[in-house]
Amino acid sequence: EYQSVLIAGTHGKTTTSSMVGCVLLNAGLDPTIVIGGEVNAWDGNARAGAGRYLVAEADESDGSLVKLQGHIGVVTNIELDHPDHYDSLDEVVDIFQTFENHCETLVACIDSTAVVRSLDPDVTYSLDPDAGADYTASNVCYGAQGTQADIWERGQYLGQLSLGLLGSHNLSNALAAVAVGRLVGLEFQAIADALSRFEGARRRFEHRGEANGITFIDDYAHHPSELEVTLAAARLRAVQPSGDRRRVVAGFQPHRYSRTTVFLNEFAQSFGNADLVITTDIYSAGESDTGMVSGLELSDAIAAHHTNVVYQPTLDTVVEYLKTHLLSGDLVLFLGAGSLNQVIPDLVQFYDTAPKPAQAAL
Repeated sequence: EYQSVLIAGTHGKTTTSSMVGCVLLNAGLDPTIVIGGEVNAWDGNARAGAGRYLVAEADESDGSLVKLQGHIGVVTNIELDHPDHYDSLDEVVDIFQTFENHCETLVACIDSTAVVRSLDPDVTYSLDPDAGADYTASNVCYGAQGTQADIWERGQYLGQLSLGLLGSHNLSNALAAVAVGRLVGLEFQAIADALSRFEGARRRFEHRGEANGITFIDDYAHHPSELEVTLAAARLRAVQPSGDRRRVVAGFQPHRYSRTTVFLNEFAQSFGNADLVITTDIYSAGESDTGMVSGLELSDAIAAHHTNVVYQPTLDTVVEYLKTHLLSGDLVLFLGAGSLNQVIPDLVQFYDTAPKPAQAAL
């Protein structure tokens, strides 16, 4: 019934599909949208439009993406993220190759090694201007309040793009949205205008409050690669206009025993951009505890690479710790796909009424 635009990939699906939906909506194409996160622009995770396009996430976590037929398909990257469903990266690659065969036109990011090795996209994008991609960026400026870049289409300058989102991963997601917008016939300026107003999806570096000089951020990151790019974005946000740097505090609730077991070493090395790391017990997401890994073991593994790691097993102990250890100026991130973000309102309310804590000094 629609010309479907299907956004697939291990990371970035929700943000990219939200960006694409925003671009088509602002261009007056009245798309139907079905995505995995809530977006303020349409007050939820779905909208019913009267236009010919449907924008949807194509999810590899359970293999359901192979059931979809796409007019345009997008693959942001390929990694192993769901060892509860796949035994190897090769199995993940197989399912993306099936997805490719179900799409009339495939757009893909060639900054992903697995994409380059396994797919043959019709349209490519890359943050590397020398990669030979159809869409790329130059003169990139990553700042504390957003990102600016010059955008190119097959060697021709399209114009400047300004994003309110932080980090290279979001510029990459925006390039995917530019590619889709151009495929459906939009002028670059219309695409850039929509992306400049895009505020992001909820639980994707979502600002949840400010109290006593402390900023509270909620983010769904639950894979080592996601943690690294999210904390790199936090490091950008932590730079103040004066040039001074705020302290980055990372609270992390590991998600699934299977994922924590397989990626234990990668998780251990993902927190280099945090000044303080607080970890909890593992959120099972319905899995049984195999006894192969625990939250404490993950905390110890991180501590082997980081000098300031604290283990607080429950949400209650996390709250009690943060009520006595946060400092004015801190940028605090609540990371994970589980329930850790539930503690944010309590902490915001506490610091709203508490005496102002000491200023963090770095």
